Amino acid sequence: MFKKVLIANRGEIACRIIRACRELGINTVAIHSEVDRESMHVKLADQSVCVGEASASDSYLNIPSIIAAAEISGADAIHPGYGFLSENTYFAEVCEACGLKFIGPSKESIEKMGDKIAAIELMKKSGVPVVPGSDGPISADDPKIFAMAKKIGYPVIVKATAGGGGKGMRIVTSEETLQNAIVMAQTEAKAAFGNPDVYMEKYIEEPHHIEFQILGDKYGKTAYLPERDCSIQRRHQKLVEESPSPLISESLRKKMGKAARNAAVAVKYVTVGTVEFLVDKKGHFYFMEMNTRIQVEHPITEMVTGIDLVKEQIKLAAGEKLSVISEKVKILGHAIECRINAEDPDKDFIPSPGKIGKLYLPGGPGIRIDTHVYSGYTIPPFYDSLIAKIISFGADRNESITRMQRALREVEIENVKNTSSLHAKIMNSEQFRKGSVSTDFLSKHIFGK
Repeated sequence: MFKKVLIANRGEIACRIIRACRELGINTVAIHSEVDRESMHVKLADQSVCVGEASASDSYLNIPSIIAAAEISGADAIHPGYGFLSENTYFAEVCEACGLKFIGPSKESIEKMGDKIAAIELMKKSGVPVVPGSDGPISADDPKIFAMAKKIGYPVIVKATAGGGGKGMRIVTSEETLQNAIVMAQTEAKAAFGNPDVYMEKYIEEPHHIEFQILGDKYGKTAYLPERDCSIQRRHQKLVEESPSPLISESLRKKMGKAARNAAVAVKYVTVGTVEFLVDKKGHFYFMEMNTRIQVEHPITEMVTGIDLVKEQIKLAAGEKLSVISEKVKILGHAIECRINAEDPDKDFIPSPGKIGKLYLPGGPGIRIDTHVYSGYTIPPFYDSLIAKIISFGADRNESITRMQRALREVEIENVKNTSSLHAKIMNSEQFRKGSVSTDFLSKHIFGK
């Protein structure tokens, strides 16, 4: 097992990793930017090192400074969390070259799944269902794109081959807007990921966004855990997640879980990751992407299975054998996660950084809070706007919803606009309570009124 882990991240996920390490008897090193000196993860860690100025490029994306911090502090492993460098092949490679264990999959696995076109081709060969689409990158100047789009069938979606989070994506409903959509997606992809390549695939209307947690060890053993439904989104970013999905039957769960495990086997996956699918109205599912890291929404899987995913991730990276057997995992109840962000939902989700005054986050039976904020903490404008994750757990979906409703009523975050009121509207929605959700839920049932 590792003796000291450096966390190459910030915020709530850094706190979460520090707590997991502490339970495993591992010392921790927190890195931070100049504006994050008072962040909770810095206070919780055994050591801390400033790695640069406020901007992410000067700090949390500054590979030389992060490696230097690991070497100076005597860390023997680096945990990247999610975002920042968590899926950066070069960073994983540099860690290994410097004798530091990267707590994540191999650079080869990251590389294979980081390029969406290559990932789709690999999934096809592995028998995993994929959405019909182009065989490679496309260009607005290629006259064949019109016939291709017609064959796939409108609407289609143009997507960046690299990255995620809704960047470099355009939905196209007609031939007249196709070329312009490709150019716009390429421009956005270039700016966000440094790679302008985009591809085209069928746009699945009103889909459920379903993902499966996968785990793998270096001995070739893999497992999957019960699904998460991440359908409630805005601009392709998840807001609410739940497990299990109200859509998925036991037979479909096994079928999709097997496909997720096949995807993991195809890339010889080690540690913890996620395979994401789109599921249409008829229950047909299609591979969307694989995230080679821990997910923001991992707590709901932990609640319904009793498995600590961050500790499992660390143990698998340390070379321990996988102890999880998919067929023996029981669903213990129902869990929901609401992401409370420092944004104003009434003003198109404009960011709302600033100093938190009075702060009260809920508790009570069946409520878990993952956060890094406290009264007097200043939310900086340079990073992700996540304030806290509220996770509710109940014996069934109805109890989980009821507990979340109660928790959201208790939230008080003074001086900072946040999305707790929006989540309350979602929980109170008749359509949500029925389990009738899809990726256009907000536009149809919340903002469409």
